[in-house]
Amino acid sequence: MSPTRFGNVMAAVAFLLWGAMPLYYQFLPNAAMDELLALRILASLPFLLLVLQLRKAKSPNWAALIADKRSFLFAGIASVMMCVSWSAFTWAMTNDRVLDASLGYFINPLLVIALGVVAFNEKLSLGQKAAVVFGTLGLSYQIWQYGELPVAALLMAVGFALYGWCKRHVKYDAISSLLVETIVLLPIAAIYMAYKMGSGTSVAISGDISTLLLYLGAAPVTLLPLFFFSEAVKYAQMSMIGFMQYIEPSLQFVLAVAVFGETFDSVKTVSFGLIWLGLAISIIESLVKVKPKPDLPQH
Repeated sequence: MSPTRFGNVMAAVAFLLWGAMPLYYQFLPNAAMDELLALRILASLPFLLLVLQLRKAKSPNWAALIADKRSFLFAGIASVMMCVSWSAFTWAMTNDRVLDASLGYFINPLLVIALGVVAFNEKLSLGQKAAVVFGTLGLSYQIWQYGELPVAALLMAVGFALYGWCKRHVKYDAISSLLVETIVLLPIAAIYMAYKMGSGTSVAISGDISTLLLYLGAAPVTLLPLFFFSEAVKYAQMSMIGFMQYIEPSLQFVLAVAVFGETFDSVKTVSFGLIWLGLAISIIESLVKVKPKPDLPQH
């Protein structure tokens, strides 16, 4: 398999896993979000260390990681942003609001485009301008009709967009970055779970073993796609990864309507339709402009 094709496969696997994630969280209805987040952080460290062993990778040079204060700072902020996005995502997953999650990841590219303009002075193409306009119209229409903000979708989209922005300032490799992100919040998660256990109010610990394993399993379930994604960005064209990212919300949308029976009313039809129209214009424009590059030579 050529390196470029390998990268494309890794990207597809990552987005398919993210898109199928609602199937996992259906086993945790009305989960205790505070404990789910804390246990995910606690379980991430041993999982990442295990991955390092399986890959026979060298242990990170902690002195060098800490010495790079800028990267350490932005990795820490990225960790907080991911917690915000992930908490909103898991709330939607465990409260029969998978459509909200799908909406969040459909509007995320629009926020990334806007962030590029504000933070990096990037210029928008005509198709990108159309995507932002139609996306804003779609979201505004839903807010106007329902009379409320889709809070979960917005928190997911904003949190993940800011997470990506922070990662642009981090010079660590993928594993080291994830380790730093985990360790920054590890003491807070450990102290919080110790308090919950000591006060006898922990839902996860007081339940049966299968419930506890589902809580702990959130760590590998959410981290595994990141490893496939980190492999993808090494070899695949970024334009192809950009197109493939729509696999995730599209699959979540199908699951929400076809499997979980969530209501897709006329308001959501118009709202999603406008967002899809803007994204379609942007994607078509990119396909017309971007010419595929030849595969990299085999090593």
